Amino acid sequence: MLPRVLSCLFISLFLATGCEQDQQYDLIIYGATSSGVAAAIQADRMGLRTLLVSPEKRIGGLTTGGLGQTDIGNKQVVGGISREFYQRVKSHYQDSAAWRWQNPSAYKDGGQTRTNKGEDAMWTFEPSTALHIYQSWLSETEVELILDAKLDRREGVKKVNGAIQSISLLNGIIYRGHHFIDATYEGDLMAAAGVSYRIGREANREWKETLNGVHVKLKDTTISGLPAHNAMNHNFVDGVDPYLVPGDPTSGLLPYINADGPGEPGAGDHHLQAYCFRMCLTDHPENRIPFQRPSDYQEKDYELLLRNYEAGEAGFPWINSAMPNRKTDTNNRTGFSTDFIGQNYQYPEASYAKRETIRKQHRDYQQGLMWTLANHPRIPDHIRSEVARWGTCKDEFSREDGWQEQLYIREARRLDGQMTMTQHHCEGLEVVQDPVGMGAYGMDSHHTQRYVDANGWVKNEGNVEARVAAPYPISYRAMLPRAEECSNLLVSCCVSATHIAFGSIRMEPVFMVLGQSAATAVGLAQRGKITLSELPYSVLGPELLQGNQILKNE
Repeated sequence: MLPRVLSCLFISLFLATGCEQDQQYDLIIYGATSSGVAAAIQADRMGLRTLLVSPEKRIGGLTTGGLGQTDIGNKQVVGGISREFYQRVKSHYQDSAAWRWQNPSAYKDGGQTRTNKGEDAMWTFEPSTALHIYQSWLSETEVELILDAKLDRREGVKKVNGAIQSISLLNGIIYRGHHFIDATYEGDLMAAAGVSYRIGREANREWKETLNGVHVKLKDTTISGLPAHNAMNHNFVDGVDPYLVPGDPTSGLLPYINADGPGEPGAGDHHLQAYCFRMCLTDHPENRIPFQRPSDYQEKDYELLLRNYEAGEAGFPWINSAMPNRKTDTNNRTGFSTDFIGQNYQYPEASYAKRETIRKQHRDYQQGLMWTLANHPRIPDHIRSEVARWGTCKDEFSREDGWQEQLYIREARRLDGQMTMTQHHCEGLEVVQDPVGMGAYGMDSHHTQRYVDANGWVKNEGNVEARVAAPYPISYRAMLPRAEECSNLLVSCCVSATHIAFGSIRMEPVFMVLGQSAATAVGLAQRGKITLSELPYSVLGPELLQGNQILKNE
């Protein structure tokens, strides 16, 4: 993989001398997330001259950034390149050399991602394994990859007659292409191209939904005959005081509580479901880096955590899912956990520098959280002793402290495109006729804010967990900007969907599926010398099936 990256850097230096107009690509993919990598592999299979531009130093996004517990809901609808990835994961772990820290017979996965006997794929993995697979896979192709290359988001997209002609990076280098795919979690290319997009939660009334907007109910409900657990989950126990001095509102609120209250139930707002780092931890003493107290640690930032336990919280503040080699994929759980609730609202539109500040704030918060859980005397003994057994891994990420750079961007911008996926599509009440992949995970949102309820207690708001009855198709048009806004761009991650529908779609296997489908559409449009909007589904659908995509629920 390394020689191909170096050759691309050499080309970039050559282009900087003023010869960039000689570089014309069939497809430029901005964003080397799992979706971008899948798109690049498919584009190569279709014979497209392809440039994959990664704004990060590490490819693979969350798949190589700690999310080893695959969220999908139904493995049977994972096809094409997406399934090939999980097949490569299985092949990797069939080699005894892959098991450095654990005997393979000692590894037990679980939950929805349990690999059953006889399966052709494996659904849990270490971040470094995913990175190795992506790097080796791309090295088998003619795809040109550029790392750590950020788009000039102010003036870096040149359009002519409603089509992107070229993009320029912050280093001033220009790349021209016939077609483009935005495969970022943030939707940076589509925003810079001037297409319409959304941020935040729509009001329920806008699309006649029931699960969008503000959610403050603290009880289970039923949606389309299936259970929906709204704000009840991952919340504080009753009685947790929100004030700096308990019982004294004049002393002010503890950090990160919204003083304005949650808003009206069902109303829309600019809030985003919370971000976190999806931690890869280990309890192996030779590979473990103990949790460290941050230099700027402030105990008051974790006072609500301590009060929650003192008020009766009994649960562990994490979901610690086992990965191979005595590692984990560790996710948010309970009312005060790894999600940095309400602290990401500025992220989608923020400058690169501001985003880095937000990323650091999230890392500092989470590092302080883990140190508190492992060391603070007000944490219950059984939790403190268990957390203290764990630490970050020496062999996973480039930082000396073992933390990754990839923040879990659960949602940012969302395309406002030619059609919008909604709760009704997820529930099967409306069915699209131009599927490019299947969604199968429940409609899911993490909390978006923390507030004081009518009792004077602190609560979280925004969590939704509603099952879908069956896998449902995702429309090709949900990846397409409005035709008059841009004719040669597809969006494979930040698809056109309401907040709650996106909460179901936004899973890494689905992003890979959509990346493959987007690249397939580009290849067909170029062959037919037509625009992406003009591409007949009667042509696209069969080609996707040829690529082993799954487009309906059998």
